Amino acid sequence: MIFTRWSAKLPGTQRRAAARSDRSAPGTPAVPPTAAPVPPAEPATADGTPSAPTAATTTGSVPAARAEHADPAPSQDRTPATLPPTVDALSVHDILGTIPALVAVVYGPEHRLAYVNGAYASVFGPRPAGRTAREALPELDALGLLPLMDQVLRSGKPRTVKSRKVPGGDRTRDGYYTFTCTPIEVAASGPAPDPEVACVAPHKGVLVFGAEVTDQIESAERLRVSEARQREAAVTLQRSLLPQELEQPDDLCVAATYQPGGTDAAVGGDWYDVITLGAGRTALVIGDVMGRGVRAAAVMGQLRTAVRAYARLDLPPHEVLQLLDGLAAEIDASQIATCVYAVHDPNEGRLVYASAGHLPILVRDPDGTVHRAAEPTGPPLGTGGWLHTSGSVPLGPGSSAVLYTDGLVERRDKDIDHGVEALERAFAGAAGAPDIVCDRLLRALGITATHDDDVAILVLQHPARTGHDAELFHNAALELHGGTEAAPRARAFASGVLASWRFSPELHDLGVLAASELVANSLQHGTPPMRLRLRRTDRRLIVEVTDGDDHLPRRRRAEPADEAGRGISIVATIASSWGSRRTPGGGKAVWCEFALPRG
Repeated sequence: MIFTRWSAKLPGTQRRAAARSDRSAPGTPAVPPTAAPVPPAEPATADGTPSAPTAATTTGSVPAARAEHADPAPSQDRTPATLPPTVDALSVHDILGTIPALVAVVYGPEHRLAYVNGAYASVFGPRPAGRTAREALPELDALGLLPLMDQVLRSGKPRTVKSRKVPGGDRTRDGYYTFTCTPIEVAASGPAPDPEVACVAPHKGVLVFGAEVTDQIESAERLRVSEARQREAAVTLQRSLLPQELEQPDDLCVAATYQPGGTDAAVGGDWYDVITLGAGRTALVIGDVMGRGVRAAAVMGQLRTAVRAYARLDLPPHEVLQLLDGLAAEIDASQIATCVYAVHDPNEGRLVYASAGHLPILVRDPDGTVHRAAEPTGPPLGTGGWLHTSGSVPLGPGSSAVLYTDGLVERRDKDIDHGVEALERAFAGAAGAPDIVCDRLLRALGITATHDDDVAILVLQHPARTGHDAELFHNAALELHGGTEAAPRARAFASGVLASWRFSPELHDLGVLAASELVANSLQHGTPPMRLRLRRTDRRLIVEVTDGDDHLPRRRRAEPADEAGRGISIVATIASSWGSRRTPGGGKAVWCEFALPRG
């Protein structure tokens, strides 16, 4: 069978298959599929001229070639598949020249310059090759990169420095770059010094890669400025909501301090207050709203305002916290606050308090012994569903106490009890005025401007007065058993006491009148036991009457025909202030004050 005569009549696919089968027949030399058809070699004559072609050659070559050209096969069947390019075929010089980052290549211990790309030259200008980096790249020396390049060359490990500022020069603005120094090997250029040497050992070098981070730095700076402004606003709000000047009671020396958290910490909701209740009694408050920022400060301000309002009702400490608990839930159900509300009465020499999940009060006795008040008398404010109770701790003359927030004693790596114990030791040795004690406690507990939490401290001292100061503080009390002789007896007692205290005649008469009216009111509307108490401080005269009935009097307008109802109105008119409160035993106390002239 002559293959070339009938293969031209076959369809293209069948023809190629037949041709492949024919080439693979035994005895037929294999031809690579990608090679072009090559005719058989012609036999040569002796003189070197080619011989005449044979019939087989003529018959098998030309027609077959015509058949292939007449019906060409698709390209995928007659050309090899194109291989993807490899990185080895790319030019490193061209790659480094097109990237926008700064690139410099140095070699040798002196960091001689081998190459800088176009981006580097556009920032720092062209640089001569072959010179040392200290001569050719002074900008890297100014950025402090030369010692880093020495380390990279010695250790063979890359190093990175972040956010180095590059002056703008003729550019519109300064730039910031993060530089990475990577150890590399730089091949020697030019012919080998010794032709016998097959290859030249490469030089060790450093590739300096600078990625611009100007936009990131500027964005971070804008964010930092915005956060600083927000923090400043929160601190301003926080300080504006705290007392600008503490009230100074007659019988206590009080000082407080507030320190916001460091620059990386948001402002919290720590707060304190001192409220004079009248009749020589003083309320002391400290609290902490959980959370940070303006929201916590705003909640703190609302709670502080509410405390002052509830304090004017002269309620027991646990009732004040009970009211605050409901208010905290109404303000923000997600906000929880701790608080201590304490009342000091100089007549009793005790500190009556209620604690809503707050840290214990520390009391230092005159002999220097420090002890804690009992555990909190209720859960934090805002939890609801709890009846708070009150506790008490002695605080007589010569004693001191400190109220504080958790920022003073809480540390991330220690239990809070360790912090309270450290505060006890510091408080035991912190002598001096209350403001000095505050500063010493801050230093002893390691509170600095970078502390990660805000801190509030309230220190109070009940001084033991001697000498001339003791002459300005007096107490006198008279038990009244009722009956018709109670009022005259009370007037006589008040007159004698006020005369012994050397008050002016006008103040003497006003004091006697107030004592008479309060006793008469108690005799008419109260129940035994009754007591008249007179108290003198360096700033005021206090007249107080207690009895066993808990019905609080109120001031009302008496009609001309009324025979009663004018006693409280008279007291309110002649006194500087007056008030009433319920006592723990179930009775009440009605009091009034007269301000003493200065000097």
